[in-house]
Amino acid sequence: MVVTLKVTGGERGDWAVLQVSGELDLVTSPVMRQHIHDVVAEGRHSLVLDLSEVLFCDSSGVGVLIAARRLIRSCQGSLRLILPAQGAADGSHVNRVLGALGVRRLFEVYPDVTAAVADDARPLSA
Repeated sequence: MVVTLKVTGGERGDWAVLQVSGELDLVTSPVMRQHIHDVVAEGRHSLVLDLSEVLFCDSSGVGVLIAARRLIRSCQGSLRLILPAQGAADGSHVNRVLGALGVRRLFEVYPDVTAAVADDARPLSA
């Protein structure tokens, strides 16, 4: 079975939301990177990446997330990730990878899009 990356965009108030599903790896990372750059090029600097349906993430995927953080910060924007603690295979694969690499603390993480875009949003602890 071939699993690819699917990215769909939308908006929630002032936030651009990219819903990502599939595998975020060496082959698919350029697609993800391009979607993020397209959002920023449109002048959107508040971005939510919903990674709750990402089944696999390797170091290339982590690199894209770190680069996205750097890009959004350079625009004085905000990046929020959706990495649910519960769900398919007992939690987010991306969350486990970020934690294992020691970079999870770099990101504001939320359990769902509604929590991420709320005016009084509070990220989950690292």
